[in-house]
Amino acid sequence: MSESGEWQSTNAVTKSSGGLMQNERARRIVIYAGVLLGVFLLGLVPMWLTARTRGRELEANQRTLRVSGLQNTLANAAIDARRGEYEPARQAASEFFSNLRAEIERGRDSAFNQPQNDNLRAFLNTRDDTITLLARGDPAAADRLVELYNAYRQATGGAVQR
Repeated sequence: MSESGEWQSTNAVTKSSGGLMQNERARRIVIYAGVLLGVFLLGLVPMWLTARTRGRELEANQRTLRVSGLQNTLANAAIDARRGEYEPARQAASEFFSNLRAEIERGRDSAFNQPQNDNLRAFLNTRDDTITLLARGDPAAADRLVELYNAYRQATGGAVQR
């Protein structure tokens, strides 16, 4: 019976050390996983900050581009009207007014700040008269478009800065 008792106690030690080995192994896996997660986060945070900065730069550039696009469309209309090409001028002027309205209606996402929005809303009141002059082929439309262009440039002088 002593052999049997020794065998049972040896078996119990083996079982408990086997459980201890499994606990040690699980602990190591958890530690490695924690270290791996830490290293991943160390790489992720700088990339996230960089992406956020680039996103802000992209948004600012898109705002600037929308303001410049409106200005270019209006300039094209004025140039076409000066050259006596009233139909392309009418189309460009219509596009300008439509895009200006859309930009103003964007609210907080608009490329314009609130005072600029208020100034530019007045431009929309001249839409019908300007389009009508261009549709008739009236040479006065060219002067009106040039005045509108100069007023737009003055109103948006600080549109890029927020």
